[in-house]
Amino acid sequence: MQSSFERLEVNVREALASDARRIAALALQLGYDVTIAHVETFLAARTNERELFVAVVPRAGVVGWIGAHASAPLTAAKHAVVDGLVVEDEYRGVRVGEALLQRVEAWARARECTAVRLRANVVRERAHEFYRRHGYAVLKTQHLFAKSL
Repeated sequence: MQSSFERLEVNVREALASDARRIAALALQLGYDVTIAHVETFLAARTNERELFVAVVPRAGVVGWIGAHASAPLTAAKHAVVDGLVVEDEYRGVRVGEALLQRVEAWARARECTAVRLRANVVRERAHEFYRRHGYAVLKTQHLFAKSL
C-alpha cells in the first residue's frame, strides 16, 4: 500500500472547529474516548502557548493530528510538550506523522522552546521507532501517578 502514497500531498494546518468530529474519531483509534464536545471546547480555548494541528490529504480530509503546549517549569528550560499524535492507520508510514512533528517543532522554535518532549506508551514499540528515526531520544523511564478528585 505504501507505494500508492509515494507522492502523497499533506497539508498541516491549525485545527478548525469543523475538524472536531474527525479529531475525536482519530483519538479513538489509540484508545482515547474523547467527545466531540470536548474537542470543540479545547479548540475554542487555544492560546499562543497551546495548539492543535491537523494533517489534511486531498480527497481523504483530516488523516492525523498533533497537539502541543509550551511549558516553562522551574526545573527545566522552556520546552514544548506533545500532548498527542495520531495518524489514521492507512496513512502511517508515509510521512504524515513526520509532517505533523515538523510543524510542532517549528511552532516550538517560534515560541523560543529549547526542545520538544513527548510521552509514548511502553507498548507502542512502532511509535518508539518512529520517534527515534526523527531524532528523539529516551530521557528516562517513569511511572505516571494519578489521583481522582
